[in-house]
Amino acid sequence: MSQFKYLELEDLLRKDIKANHFLPNGKLPSVREMCQNLGFSKATVLHALHRLEAEGLIFSKPKSGYFVKAVTLGDRLPPKRINPPAAPREVTVPAILKDIMTRSAAFDILPTVGDTHDANHLITLNRHLSKALRSRPTKKALYYNDSSGDMRLKYAIVTHYQHRALDLDPSQVCITGGCQHALFIALMATCSPGDTVAVESPAFYGVLQIMEQLKLKIIEVAADPEEGLSVEDLAKKITEWPIKACIVSPNYTTPTGAFMPEKARRALINLAVEKDFCIIEDDIYGDLAFPPFTAEPLKKFDPNGQVILCSSFSKSLSRDLRIGWVFGGKWHDKITQLKLVTQLSSSESTQQGLATFLEEGHYRRYIAQQVNTLKQQQRELMTLLDTHWSDKIRYTHAQGGISMWIELDETINTQRSYNKVLEQGVIMTPGSLFSASGQYKNFLRLSYIHPLTEQRKAAVKKLFEVLLE
Repeated sequence: MSQFKYLELEDLLRKDIKANHFLPNGKLPSVREMCQNLGFSKATVLHALHRLEAEGLIFSKPKSGYFVKAVTLGDRLPPKRINPPAAPREVTVPAILKDIMTRSAAFDILPTVGDTHDANHLITLNRHLSKALRSRPTKKALYYNDSSGDMRLKYAIVTHYQHRALDLDPSQVCITGGCQHALFIALMATCSPGDTVAVESPAFYGVLQIMEQLKLKIIEVAADPEEGLSVEDLAKKITEWPIKACIVSPNYTTPTGAFMPEKARRALINLAVEKDFCIIEDDIYGDLAFPPFTAEPLKKFDPNGQVILCSSFSKSLSRDLRIGWVFGGKWHDKITQLKLVTQLSSSESTQQGLATFLEEGHYRRYIAQQVNTLKQQQRELMTLLDTHWSDKIRYTHAQGGISMWIELDETINTQRSYNKVLEQGVIMTPGSLFSASGQYKNFLRLSYIHPLTEQRKAAVKKLFEVLLE
């Protein structure tokens, strides 16, 4: 260990930069994050950063933080922030989304290739699920369990959140059929048809689907591609058009991978208290912070019960595991009633098998490996993009999650190019799917959740050949 703490941190950051853990022009974690997650004082962190800046490895931007200096590649700018229309509108999701989902291509441009990940964690999970199913099979087959969920699983989920600085009452958890189901009943509990809901833009298209189904109006709120929802834009818009709820994903949201700073989180909660609206937090990517950092839920900063937290294990563990949850707070009773109406109950054996999987530490061990895998796959994809198209695209560099947001020239319309790309055997997710107002025509989402095999590299090349020809 170095004699001085700042030298220890300086050496750690230098090694990460030279190992390409932070890509050229990529943003470093904030001073606050390094203090909190690495245990250094603010003075120590700043001293180390100033020395690296003097060395020429990093540079600072006023009010933005520190970034890795590009050595051989040109400057990479993040995608531009788009200011969506101010007025509320009804939601209509393009039909192209159904085609993407039918092809199992939500996060994979080449789903026919399959996945080559180590599946040991799934073997272990299936063993726990099978054991739970074998115990008392007759009772499980003939009786419904508590609609709000298995208490053992609730305790396991609450215990897991304690590792992310959130401590809640297990009795206030409602188990759902996935995060989409959790968001659905959270909106049902807080809104009625015709009400207006604020959503960060670009938005998760699953939220747009729910709003279309529930006949809710949307106000799209501008969001920075790297720092998420603009509280200032939200405050301005809701003075003219009051809202019932605001849906936000502060930790590595899709499609951008944006991470909302603590100052903005606190400002959002203060605004919700002042204007009396509910915040619905989509925390589905919260476990996927790249090491050595963790992502605290927005709910942690919520002393007044304004935040409903929704999540699941579908993005971090298995899409086949249709188990999610809601921390409903003051809306808990209404949410559990809606769970009863919309699903009746969740599989008891699945809940109990998942509970023992969590209790024995298998999930935490898997996540510790998975985030390193995702970080490496992101780096490989960014290297591919920089090598071939650095002067023709902009993209986000997230510190977690599974997605990056790509901006192309304004003359390009990715939705119109969907079928042309499909003819090449590649399935693209156009940017227009992430807006209710027709924004982001020259954007698309890429994911690094799958290994960048030679086949996927070829698919990425085909994708941009078609778009940029």
